[in-house]
Amino acid sequence: MRMALLLGLLLAMAMSQPCGDLVRLIYPDYFPQPVYPFSDNPLRTPGILLGRTLFYDPLLSLDNTISCASCHAPYNAFAHTDHALSHGIGDSIGLRNAPALINLAWQPAFMWDGAIHHLDMQALTPIESPTEMGEEIRQVVQKLAATPYYPALFQRAFGDTAITGERLLKALAQFQLTLVSANSDYDRMRQGTYTFTHQENQGYTLVKHHCAPCHPEPLFSHYGYSSNGLPIDTLLQDAGRYRMTGIPSDSLLFKVPTLRNLKYSYPYMHDGRFKNLRQVLDHYSSGVQPSATLKKNLPLTPEEKADILAFLRTLNDSSFVFNPDFQFPKSLLPE
Repeated sequence: MRMALLLGLLLAMAMSQPCGDLVRLIYPDYFPQPVYPFSDNPLRTPGILLGRTLFYDPLLSLDNTISCASCHAPYNAFAHTDHALSHGIGDSIGLRNAPALINLAWQPAFMWDGAIHHLDMQALTPIESPTEMGEEIRQVVQKLAATPYYPALFQRAFGDTAITGERLLKALAQFQLTLVSANSDYDRMRQGTYTFTHQENQGYTLVKHHCAPCHPEPLFSHYGYSSNGLPIDTLLQDAGRYRMTGIPSDSLLFKVPTLRNLKYSYPYMHDGRFKNLRQVLDHYSSGVQPSATLKKNLPLTPEEKADILAFLRTLNDSSFVFNPDFQFPKSLLPE
């Protein structure tokens, strides 16, 4: 909770100044250094507020009905839970489940197949995807310029009222970079203020033994690509990273998601086929199709599965999920 309060205080600074004061990203000392190039897009309070406002604004979509938050809701750890695959304008259905947006400053690439290599460019894909927001960035810029409030927000964020696609994307990135989750029971254990129960500690040991190659702590993902042991969906025909690279060895490889906040971010896997974590563990115990990156099933007993689930619960961060600084900006956007 202390970290959330510190970040909230930082985000409240310098609102009266054009461009604002720099905001320092707060994270634990046991986290690695972020990989995002902050020198290219420094965090500033007005830029973060602009990005937060844009994130919740359906003006970014063709029919003004879909916002970023439509698929990345704060109460779901910035994922969604009401359907397996993302939904867009006109009730269109996307190819994949919308992943949770957590600790993005440490991720070198984005999307399930790693198609985007810079957070500043990531939002362009859903904005212009015909099955998501279906809009053109130049049209979004025109719509924002016609509102009574966005020119002033861009003025405060960038020093003048010019609204451009580059500035829009940079502001969205600034807000998303603040989505740091590091206040779970696991984090308190690392900080010496929480002691695992026997079952949680047993699960911790099992995760380090079985899962760490793909889900190393403290971020609980290496953010690379691996097989999840699932057969290809016969309807979607999603071959994973192979769709981007055309390299046969990339077939059915998907970006490894974090294990943080799994309580809030169901359903699971790239296609959302598993509704609960018990189904996920059952799959890894007996349903794995062997591949170069996932060679066999994990020999987990029912007791071991219960222990792992107990540990995974220590990675849930309610202060992140319910942080008011991440939620809909009621003071700026009409509901």
